[in-house]
Amino acid sequence: MVVDTDDDRSPAGAPRRWPGRVFDRGVDPDPRFSLANERTFLAWIRTSLALFAAGVALEALTLPIAPGLRRAAAVVLILLGAAAPVQAFLGWLRTEAALRLGRSLPPPTLAVPLGLGLVVAGGLILIGLLV
Repeated sequence: MVVDTDDDRSPAGAPRRWPGRVFDRGVDPDPRFSLANERTFLAWIRTSLALFAAGVALEALTLPIAPGLRRAAAVVLILLGAAAPVQAFLGWLRTEAALRLGRSLPPPTLAVPLGLGLVVAGGLILIGLLV
């Protein structure tokens, strides 16, 4: 049996949700917008997993790529994969807060670094194939 205490309730009487710095402000937006925000978060998580898989695959498979360049490309992909979930959560926080407060949506923060990182990794792989 679950017992609600006053500490688990917001001032309006609804159960508290985490993180409070988002959910304790403003009003609940249209659920479709919150669900779209969650889908975007999950898309970043899938992107992160794909980047990790690509980085590991570069090192695990025997590919005709110069070893130093292959390792550098793998490191770039794995670092991007590690940054994506952090950006996903921070982006979700900022977007949910903007929705709740009726503000403009924040711009994506990892799109440009991700694109540049992929260009660098692709360039390293291409050079490694040609060397």
